[in-house]
Amino acid sequence: MPKHEFFVDMTCEGCSNAVTRVLHRLGGVQFDIDLPNKKVCIDSEHNVDTLLETLKKTGKNASYLGEKTVQ
Repeated sequence: MPKHEFFVDMTCEGCSNAVTRVLHRLGGVQFDIDLPNKKVCIDSEHNVDTLLETLKKTGKNASYLGEKTVQ
């Protein structure tokens, strides 16, 4: 499954909870939230546009950083 990294302008746990909510609603995703660095790493078969639009539903600034390489 492709792993994608996104920047999401999260400032608190409430922000990261909003990200968790919208991604669970979308379904078919596994993700890690890095609140201090404002990054969300998502494993999903959904395309990048779908994932980005979903993240933007939080009302936060979001942008695609690129595909994450697994070490």
